Amino acid sequence: MSRGRTAAAFGVLIAATGGAAAGLYLWSEQRPAEPPTFRCSAVLGESTSTLTAEQAGYAALIAAVSEGRDLPARATTIALATAMQESSLRNLDYGDRDSLGLFQQRPSQGWGTEAEVQDPYYSTGRFLDSLVRVDGWQDMEVTVAAQRVQRSAFPDAYARWETLGRMWASALRGQTGGVSVTCDVGEGDGTTPQDFADRIDADFGEDVYAVRVLDATDDDVWLDVAPTVDDAAARDALASWAVAVAAEESVAAVSVGGEGWTAVDGLGPVDAPAGTIGAAIRLTLETPPG
Repeated sequence: MSRGRTAAAFGVLIAATGGAAAGLYLWSEQRPAEPPTFRCSAVLGESTSTLTAEQAGYAALIAAVSEGRDLPARATTIALATAMQESSLRNLDYGDRDSLGLFQQRPSQGWGTEAEVQDPYYSTGRFLDSLVRVDGWQDMEVTVAAQRVQRSAFPDAYARWETLGRMWASALRGQTGGVSVTCDVGEGDGTTPQDFADRIDADFGEDVYAVRVLDATDDDVWLDVAPTVDDAAARDALASWAVAVAAEESVAAVSVGGEGWTAVDGLGPVDAPAGTIGAAIRLTLETPPG
């Protein structure tokens, strides 16, 4: 997966119990932790939709690419509903005849080479390119707009995914406010601030978000990620995106205005370092060699 070069600038702102109770404490401390489920959920009011961490990561990528192109959230809904139907939000290396990738695009039908249609950035871009060329797509039913692009043998199949597509689009485009995605992924393998900034640029486009280092230790680092144009929805979109890609990008915590998500506790209050302007994101750092 290619990474875009980053325009983000980094600056450092060094900013007594009884025996029974003790026994219970020791038992809880020694009890092995439950392994993470690697599942993520979008929360909208009283409704919840759950995906695997892999699926959520691709949903986040699709939403980010849509946002980076300044397309309305409806484009994200249509793209997500399509990918849910075509591949179950997985980047497949097989399909009907020569169909491949997230959107099951066929090289023989002019969608691109086999390698291209299995690149999620390319395939998402090609889908959106085709969607915006459909006259009146913004006002069409989701399944109709999707079918105009896909030309499937099952033209009504996309309708069943409209509600879930809209839920994830709302969460990942910052329409529901704050952090609207939660994932049970445990601690990541580690990353660097530069690699994370590159991933932001790859998904959203360059110069959409500015990244600053707020505080760092040997084990982790807090980043402040703010949209370059003041926009609360864009900030919240980035925050939910960061949770959705947490498994892949070693995100340990996300905070917006004191509320957010941690890999340990899920959704809830999260204190962030002073000086945060946008979304505060804590990364698990790579362990130095040796």
